[in-house]
Amino acid sequence: MDKNAIVAEAKEYISREKESHFRSEVEKLLAVEDWKELEDRFYRKLEFGTGGLRGVIGGGYNRMNTLVVKNATQGLAAYLKKAFPNKPLSAAVAFDSRHYSPEFAEATALTFAGNGIKTYLFSSLRPTPELSFAIRQLACDTGVVVTASHNPKQYNGYKAYWNDGSQVIPPHDTGIIDEVNAVTDINEMDRAEALAKGLLEIIDQSIDAPYQAMVRNRLFRPELIKAKAADVKIVYTPLHGTGAFHVEAVLGSLGLNVITVPEQRDGNGDFPTVAFPNPEEAPALDLAIKLGKEKRADVVMATDPDADRFGIAVPNKAGDFVLVTGNQLGSLLADYIFLSLKETGRLPAKPAMVNTIVTTGMHKRIAASYGAECIECLTGFKWIADVWRKSEAAGTPTVVLGTEESYGYLVETEVRDKDGVSAAAMTAEMTLYWQSKGKSLLDRLDELYISNGYWQEMGISKYFPGPEGPAVMEDIMEEYRKNPPATLGNIAIEKIRDIRESVCKYPRDAGHTETVDLPKSDVLQFFLADGTVVSARPSGTEPKIKFYASCCSEVRSGGLAEAKAEAGRKLDAIHKDIRAVIGD
Repeated sequence: MDKNAIVAEAKEYISREKESHFRSEVEKLLAVEDWKELEDRFYRKLEFGTGGLRGVIGGGYNRMNTLVVKNATQGLAAYLKKAFPNKPLSAAVAFDSRHYSPEFAEATALTFAGNGIKTYLFSSLRPTPELSFAIRQLACDTGVVVTASHNPKQYNGYKAYWNDGSQVIPPHDTGIIDEVNAVTDINEMDRAEALAKGLLEIIDQSIDAPYQAMVRNRLFRPELIKAKAADVKIVYTPLHGTGAFHVEAVLGSLGLNVITVPEQRDGNGDFPTVAFPNPEEAPALDLAIKLGKEKRADVVMATDPDADRFGIAVPNKAGDFVLVTGNQLGSLLADYIFLSLKETGRLPAKPAMVNTIVTTGMHKRIAASYGAECIECLTGFKWIADVWRKSEAAGTPTVVLGTEESYGYLVETEVRDKDGVSAAAMTAEMTLYWQSKGKSLLDRLDELYISNGYWQEMGISKYFPGPEGPAVMEDIMEEYRKNPPATLGNIAIEKIRDIRESVCKYPRDAGHTETVDLPKSDVLQFFLADGTVVSARPSGTEPKIKFYASCCSEVRSGGLAEAKAEAGRKLDAIHKDIRAVIGD
């Protein structure tokens, strides 16, 4: 991008951006002629993708700022008017604890209002699952939550939702993107006028109370909790995000003893105690585990900043806390929910759970043990919600759980996105249930491994930032397509599933192909001779390529320890092969 083009883009942005902080950032960069930084801010427009926006906060078209947020909302409003002509439209808007989240949320609400769309806005930070709940509760046509989920502090984002409370999927996603890209003028309304005209309404307790009641009502054994709540001690961290308000209220109302990490309780966009506010990252739970040891907790819990992701750590017999992976907790929840439905006489005739194509294969075996189906879908919770919605419309099967490897769980029908608050409540009850049977969650997990094989997963990510990043990732994926390896970890590849091309190929039988019945997505999956599955996909929200591997070792005469060692050896060899391609 040449300097003249950069200057033209920067001056146009300055003329349109009303927020002085973001405008002055670009003015200062022009004054000192920082062409490298300016190019990064203007070499492209921050892409409104299929889930919305996510990027570094700052001035410029390739940054998260008020102008970019208003532009996205104007495009969404235009699409809504075409999708629902002659209908009074409404939207719900929520935001998390990140920098500029309140400002971006208000800009979103007032742009909706400027387009004649009534908007329900929370007055302070609220979790993503409550936004999904509010859309359904208020019968809104759309919703937006301002959050960058678990990304580092310099990021913020904008997630768009449809009228069923799930993130938008085809055809709406591409339709909205087209409208966003076509925006030339933005309609806005000031706050006082929006309130006076009834186009802006502040919602808090009117949604908070029903949401909390719903979470409590989804539990299976209120009588057990009432009788034994004092026997369980929980340490919890919201990681400076939105979770404390609801997690403390719900679990506290059940009589459970919840000790929140004081340094991480309040919302803080700097996330001062963690490098990454993500329960998937072990260091993020350091303070919680330290407090858990001091208080002799039965379980340590964590939610990410917008409280849609949920993670736990559990003490072993030696008193050391063991981090439970997203796949493992999904297995425990699937087992507990199916078991509880069966024990209470509420197991549907055709029960099902939904997980993603990169989630552990253990879920299929657990579901089958209860006579249930495990339906797979693309990565991203919007696809889990889509399967759930379709099953409800068809009347069968009855979906009772949605889960993904990245610490996302949905255990209720009133929300259409992953819900860390309800997962926390269900996990608390599950902990109490197995404790009443003389077992810890780790004990139960070992029992599941013995019954279903030992499953171990591995994730590898490599960042490719900057203007050249997307091309590098595309080259890696294309090389795998054109010249796929014959083995991974010295294990033969029997099948390659290319979801972008909607085809399965068999390396040992070139003429044998099968059609893939999934929406197109840039994902490659390698199915190995021993049942291991390795998947590769560029991230849809960050400049990185991600690899997932899930392998199983049957528990034989050598016991669980031998099965774990075997799985570890396989994954180490696969890891080495992948790193040889993408670099360290």
